[in-house]
Amino acid sequence: MDAFFYGLFMDVNVLQQNGIKPSNPRKGYLKDFALKIGSRASLIPCKGEIAYGIVMTINKEAIQNLYSEASVADYIPEEVSVITDSGDVFKAICYNLPLESLTGTNASYANSLFQLAKKLGFPDDYLEKIMEMASGNPD
Repeated sequence: MDAFFYGLFMDVNVLQQNGIKPSNPRKGYLKDFALKIGSRASLIPCKGEIAYGIVMTINKEAIQNLYSEASVADYIPEEVSVITDSGDVFKAICYNLPLESLTGTNASYANSLFQLAKKLGFPDDYLEKIMEMASGNPD
């Protein structure tokens, strides 16, 4: 199955450390979603915004096991329409926190995500948004 990752799980090495063997990684984005980083990261519906990430093909059982771990067990899968850099549009699963669970701040996570997003070549304006969250200025 195709899964869209927007946080530190975009790093294939992190997934492999969790026993997952992803294939076919490619950059993509979701329209009308915004990245928010509280204690943890999530995507929230937000008209006119774009959230970038990586789509990978992953075994359904492996991703369910990944999100059954305590630190990410509150995340809920939802189907999203991903647009790739090549313009292809297709459905994928994306795990998000319910809005009421998105609280606090986590500058360390935001800094790590900034470094990963920069390495992946995401647009500068998106990197700036992540850096603002790292500095505690989400807007």
